[in-house]
Amino acid sequence: MSISITGPESGCFPAIDLPATGRNIERLRLAAGYSVRELQRQLGLCSAQAIYRWQRGETLPSLDNMVILSRLLKTSIEEILVCVLTAGGKECDNDAE
Repeated sequence: MSISITGPESGCFPAIDLPATGRNIERLRLAAGYSVRELQRQLGLCSAQAIYRWQRGETLPSLDNMVILSRLLKTSIEEILVCVLTAGGKECDNDAE
């Protein structure tokens, strides 16, 4: 994934799309053949609730868990995260370069 920012004058900054990232985590988990409970055990989490919150786009994994998750799912952190360009809370037009 590569996000180009046209310059400071553009006012656009990358932001993580939580719902899309959550759907991505679920898709990658299923493709890797992990159940939520199996992933919970691999990550050493006390409960599966954190994983469900990630998949619903309510929260993101901690950086430590993101690194482990990327290794378990055999992908990069960049492939897990879904980023968009935003300015003032609104999505920027990616074609405005």
